[in-house]
Amino acid sequence: MTRGPTLPAHRLPYLPTPLDAFNAAPADETGAMLLRCLRNPRWSRRIAEHRPYPDLDALLAAADEATYDLPAADLARALAGEPLPELPEDTYQAAHMALSAAHAAYEAKFGHTFVIYLGDTPVYEVIDRILEGIRSRLANDPEEERVVAAEELRRLAKHRLATYLAGPAPRPPSGATSHNTPASGI
Repeated sequence: MTRGPTLPAHRLPYLPTPLDAFNAAPADETGAMLLRCLRNPRWSRRIAEHRPYPDLDALLAAADEATYDLPAADLARALAGEPLPELPEDTYQAAHMALSAAHAAYEAKFGHTFVIYLGDTPVYEVIDRILEGIRSRLANDPEEERVVAAEELRRLAKHRLATYLAGPAPRPPSGATSHNTPASGI
């Protein structure tokens, strides 16, 4: 008994990723997205001009390098565009007052908005982390703080880029559970 020819393996169709869309997007769209990641046109142009990126890691490495290369004037421009860190909605009024006073002291000393990368800080620790950061960094001299602020901007930019371009998180099959998957509503 002989068998017929073997069928080729079934392949799923290629689905474009958010990085594919980033690489193919018009320059003005890419520039606008990059300006939301780090509020500096020179940085945005440099990242956009080096497209296409083969993967997210390559893009993040390029963003890192470009951030390290920012001259002081571009760093100041990026810092000027940064919003204050957001507080949880149920924050007490006293905490808002303490943060306002700390921000005012920081801006008076350094001449720019306080920036901090909060990463995966739990919501209930955000205020403490911001206040701790401001208080500890008020002890820095202006040049030392410029270096720290640049590092925080770099981390913020990488996080924002990764968030924009990582795509939707994979979902476990219906009924499946994982210790790494947060419960719904969290």
